[in-house]
Amino acid sequence: MTREQTIRIVNLSIGYAGKHGVKVVSEGITDTLRSGELTCLLGENGAGKSTLLRTLSGFLPPLAGEITILGRPLRTYRERDLATVIGVVLTEKTSIQNMTVEELVGMGRSPYTGFWGRLSEEDRRKVKEALDMVGIASLRDRMVQTLSDGERQKVMIAKALAQETPIIFLDEPTAFLDYPSKVEILHLLHRLSREMHKTVFLSTHDLELALQIADQLWLMAKGRGVTVGSPEDLALDGTLDTFFNRPGVAFEKQTGLYRIESVYRGEVGLEGDPVCCAMVQKALRRNGLRADMGTSPDGRTITAAPHAYTLRTADGLVRRTSSIAGLLELITESM
Repeated sequence: MTREQTIRIVNLSIGYAGKHGVKVVSEGITDTLRSGELTCLLGENGAGKSTLLRTLSGFLPPLAGEITILGRPLRTYRERDLATVIGVVLTEKTSIQNMTVEELVGMGRSPYTGFWGRLSEEDRRKVKEALDMVGIASLRDRMVQTLSDGERQKVMIAKALAQETPIIFLDEPTAFLDYPSKVEILHLLHRLSREMHKTVFLSTHDLELALQIADQLWLMAKGRGVTVGSPEDLALDGTLDTFFNRPGVAFEKQTGLYRIESVYRGEVGLEGDPVCCAMVQKALRRNGLRADMGTSPDGRTITAAPHAYTLRTADGLVRRTSSIAGLLELITESM
């Protein structure tokens, strides 16, 4: 299916009214968002991610430039019309009490239900479809206040789906979740973008997950505007090498992920089972030792196999252990 341009931004400047006048957060933003893609907006605190999302949602006016939604300028939409085009899921935890999951998801039908807000049979069918799509049909009769953070976030996504908008914006949708729930929510959003051909645009601090699951990244930095591209292209052109440049953090092009950078005090050679070698390498890096496949300059070599680790020193001493923790002790003793 063709991925169509749904949002076009031209020379956009964003900001808000402050105590001493208008505060410009970012300017000169020009790019597009397309259907069938999950796009992650990344940047440090204060870079303007929430301001950008709120501007694209119509909650804040742009300071300059043009935003076009489905071929129509955003400024020409009435609030009710915009609610049928863009669904928004914000960071704040819902404070709603004494309402069932089904009733809350049903609120997503409000752009279509008229003044009294009564759900028709068609509305109820759309609510059921949204619950099924997100995989929370079993929660429909639960009270919202009894849900876990992960369940509550799924409910808010189902509400946005019930709204039947081609575009969904989410501000930090994984902020309050444990790691498995973060992965589950991002996988869900990626699947929805594909299967329902929606434009999904979200801000997040979960850099490692975004690098693995996003189709496009928008990298936002104070004073540097927005840099856009696929994770792979941004890795190859060097953008990710410097964008989150911090002491002790390095971008690794081989994996396309960031890692903690160590100051090495020695080297060890590696051979053997690839998975075991990778785990040994990880443990040695954490302890300030570089570990590469082959023999090290000083002759120390580790042979790694499941539950069998052998250290050979330059003077021919051979020592064995059944765990990586034990191997680290042997290396410390040999230095």
